[in-house]
Amino acid sequence: MSLMVLKFGGTSVGNKERLFHVAAIAKKNWQQGHQVVVVVSAQGDTTDELLEKAAEIGSDLPLREMDMLLSTGEQISIALLAMALHQLGCPAVSLTGWQAGVRTDSQHTVARVRFVENARLKEELEKGKIVVVAGFQGLDEQEDITTIGRGGSDTTAVALAAALGGEKCIIYTDVDGVYTADPRMVEGARKLDDITYDEMLELASMGAQVLHNRSVEMAKRHGVPLEVRSSFTDAPGTAVREETMERKTVSGIARDLDVAVISLTGTADVPGIAYQIFDRLAKEKISVDMIVQSAGENGCKHICFTVQKRQGERALAIIREQKDVEYASLSMDPEVSKISIVGAGMAGSSGVASDMFQALYEAGINIMFIATSEIKVSVIIKSQDTQRAMQALHDKFFGEKDGMAR
Repeated sequence: MSLMVLKFGGTSVGNKERLFHVAAIAKKNWQQGHQVVVVVSAQGDTTDELLEKAAEIGSDLPLREMDMLLSTGEQISIALLAMALHQLGCPAVSLTGWQAGVRTDSQHTVARVRFVENARLKEELEKGKIVVVAGFQGLDEQEDITTIGRGGSDTTAVALAAALGGEKCIIYTDVDGVYTADPRMVEGARKLDDITYDEMLELASMGAQVLHNRSVEMAKRHGVPLEVRSSFTDAPGTAVREETMERKTVSGIARDLDVAVISLTGTADVPGIAYQIFDRLAKEKISVDMIVQSAGENGCKHICFTVQKRQGERALAIIREQKDVEYASLSMDPEVSKISIVGAGMAGSSGVASDMFQALYEAGINIMFIATSEIKVSVIIKSQDTQRAMQALHDKFFGEKDGMAR
């Protein structure tokens, strides 16, 4: 008997009708002879509403108590879904993250899954029940409730599939798969039949919001087959796996608007300057993405790097506090975006970066700086040019002239 893990987001369980629709999907899989685990998020805007309630109390609140509060949203969803399943004649049981054996570290609000104690899950499945598990939450070594952070329910679903040896983990969302670009932004965006773990991980890391990068990373590590599909239609989705039938040169285009550029000009051209800057930023938990350093000239060099917008002012303050780092000027530009093309076939193809730069040039878009890896090319541009850049690149790599197999 195979085991399926089905994950549904907050939109999919947002009201009575949608809860019963999700219950019907779970029932269908159960009637086909599968063991079924369903992972759900909090309903609709519940998490935002809980955050608003916390904000009414004050600011700088204890993170442990925030986890205690935020974990309640998923508990509402699992209880209601288990009730709906009972109404449809299916034996079901709801379990919180800790009842399901999800064990995490103690980084409240951004905890990472350490392991899953699967005894309770197996016991309930062997009784023939559909097990409904609260995503986004677990228990640390002190037996305190933790939450797993953004995308946590996806991560919970993959962790359970890995712990139980699931045949597949299906992530149901409000879109019907992974697209070549955001279809709300780019005309002609197409759904992909399949994509590799590495490609999906890069797209998720670069701003695509269909799957969270931590869940993809875990799926790749444990060999969990993923599928992204809509909870509102029966159409096939996008398979995420180790290899696809064809290694496309470019599989997708992503954009990240949560970017700010920090620029230092006129730093001393001596060993250790970059170390001093980035070591301090790392110690202060500032996440740095792209870094560009100019060649030294006249005893000086320039350093530019990107951070998340919310960390920009803090990054500036940290650099200003470093009395042993001298520079001519220090500035931040938050009006930028990062555009990335991703494809497993880039590794064996030439001219992809040139084609990208040509498309941006022909669209009249200036590139501020560039970063590359084996399967991606990313550029920083002005945020006002984001949509034009996305469309120009999509036309270049996925237009009728070039086609999907480019």
